[in-house]
Amino acid sequence: MKRVDERNYYRIGREIRHPRVRVVGENITTGVYTIQEAQRMAEELGLELVEITPNADPPVCRIVDFQKFIYEKKKKDKELKAKSKKQEMKEIRFTPHTDDHDFEFKSKHAENFLVDGNKVRAYVMFRGRSIVFKEQGEMLLLKFAQRLEEVGVPDQMPKMEGKRMYITFVPKAPGTKKKE
Repeated sequence: MKRVDERNYYRIGREIRHPRVRVVGENITTGVYTIQEAQRMAEELGLELVEITPNADPPVCRIVDFQKFIYEKKKKDKELKAKSKKQEMKEIRFTPHTDDHDFEFKSKHAENFLVDGNKVRAYVMFRGRSIVFKEQGEMLLLKFAQRLEEVGVPDQMPKMEGKRMYITFVPKAPGTKKKE
């Protein structure tokens, strides 16, 4: 992704074209001033007038050291990015003749995936002549949905696509711990 140059993203000083602006900043009386008054205040403090919110009425400008402002903004964006968790799609594979023990084992894994905040796609793979057991595959996925109802919500009913029948689950509340 192409990085936008901050100098071109924010209007600074004489680039601001609005007749009146709301001025905020440290050691400044917040209020609505003419653009000339705001620029004079910034020059007296040895700082720059930066347009923060151009779409507001009147636009909001901050009197601040521009380099410090950009540094703090990048730091805040980096913290937000670190706190956000990317959601992954985990897949669980069944066959129409999956045994009860395998079903329970895979269900526990799916529960753990959902508790961790990941999406889960469960699918029944039909190979060769096993395609005649579509109803059995659908029953298996519905049983799986019933097993996971405490921690996940299915997006839709089981859907057939090619030789696969699948169902997708999203976590009910990300990070919720399951009952012991």
